[in-house]
Amino acid sequence: MNPRIHRREFLQIVGIGTASVSFSKVFQAVTQSSDKATGTKANIILAMTDDQGWGDTGYNGHSHLKTPTLDAMAARGIRFERFYSAAPVCSPTRGSCLTGRHPYRYGIFFANAGHMRKEEVTLAEVLKTRGYTTGHFGKWHLGTLTTTVKDSNRGGKPGSETHYSPPWENGFDACFSTEAKVPTWDPMVTPSKSAGDLGKQKSDKPFGTHYWNGPGSVVKDNLKGDDSRVIMDRAIPFIQKAVKEKKPFFTVIWFHTPHLPVVAGPKYRKLYAHLSEDEQHFYGCITAMDEQMGRLRRELRKLGVAENTLLWFCSDNGPEGKTRKGRTQGTTKGLRGRKRSLFEGGVRVPGLLEWPAKIKQPRKVDMPCCTSDYFPTVMDVLGFRMQGQPEPMDGVSLLPLMDGKMKFRPVPIAFESRNQISLTDNRYKMISQDKGKSYMLFDLVEDAGEKNDLATEMPEILNDMKRKLETWRNSCKDSLAGKDYKK
Repeated sequence: MNPRIHRREFLQIVGIGTASVSFSKVFQAVTQSSDKATGTKANIILAMTDDQGWGDTGYNGHSHLKTPTLDAMAARGIRFERFYSAAPVCSPTRGSCLTGRHPYRYGIFFANAGHMRKEEVTLAEVLKTRGYTTGHFGKWHLGTLTTTVKDSNRGGKPGSETHYSPPWENGFDACFSTEAKVPTWDPMVTPSKSAGDLGKQKSDKPFGTHYWNGPGSVVKDNLKGDDSRVIMDRAIPFIQKAVKEKKPFFTVIWFHTPHLPVVAGPKYRKLYAHLSEDEQHFYGCITAMDEQMGRLRRELRKLGVAENTLLWFCSDNGPEGKTRKGRTQGTTKGLRGRKRSLFEGGVRVPGLLEWPAKIKQPRKVDMPCCTSDYFPTVMDVLGFRMQGQPEPMDGVSLLPLMDGKMKFRPVPIAFESRNQISLTDNRYKMISQDKGKSYMLFDLVEDAGEKNDLATEMPEILNDMKRKLETWRNSCKDSLAGKDYKK
């Protein structure tokens, strides 16, 4: 069977929504020759922070923030200079990471909205058919994790049953997951202020969000201290077990840091004692997360699997707005807009990739890349070719980029969030804040800060981008109506 397959054909072949065909058996038949092309199966790790801005790393020139691990990754692997989250808020971006598709195709329009549809094919589901063990650790935010217990933003509340779509029903074998946010220090306890105050938490007041490891199973042990460490304490044993059992692994590590409530422990605040209290907490919790990324990298080397592991790192959107109550110290490094905005500051985020077996020389990449690219890239690494890009697949494989054979993105990146729509190609970006009633056009190569609107000067480019964006939006409407799925 031809390994080049259109997503819609794939969904029909494997019989999603029917009981007549074995998903695993058919998918293995479709990809039977992939291992011959790639040798051993590479391990995959998707690490992501929450609300970390484009300027919130040491390697990107921050004047105070210490991120030695991220700096080391940037110096040894690929440093993406134009890496984009698929959305300016968390839930939609997370969906894009697992499906390669824009979340407007399946109804995750904003944070705390919609859920991962059962008909969608996630990376975890695909990789399980190839013998991978799969684990999700940290923030999920793609549906509720319980219908009976009051939990987080939507769990156990009216509508929680409709939106029940936990990671263990989306292809993940092992889970240590929250529905949404928790404090970045002592995650189960409500800080005395909305963003925490000197660690003076009220131990008798739970935050209201639980960690779950399966249906009806709430985790109650080892939940104090730095939340990034709490998460990594579960992710590393999962990887160790996979290596011991000689299984390739797919590990999703989605930190809550530095999303509000922002709290750092005394050890990390001390690193920034010369700065304000808010800065101590914000920078401290990011440095604590960076420390756990270092712990992960050391463990991969110790286990002898670092060479053939794709270790990705990014943020889910830009930094929280400065007018929001709490310790919102994130920076866009001069980019326009912040979280919730489709201007660059809301969607251009730190992006890194290490894969020593393939990426021999460190380099910066200026081509625009996106969280939707994870799915097709992993498929390509395993020997797949997904046809029909970008419709209905929005991402592109970055394997040719790793091989030095891709300098320009073959298709633009389209965005939609509430009243905002935009399209970004290798040079230009078109954006509307009123759903297409009016547009601005920017040359991102010359004007990354989006200060000089070229819409009236370059009508041909603007009109061409309008046509492409409208085609994409119509495709999303078809997807949302279920036309990608077998009836």
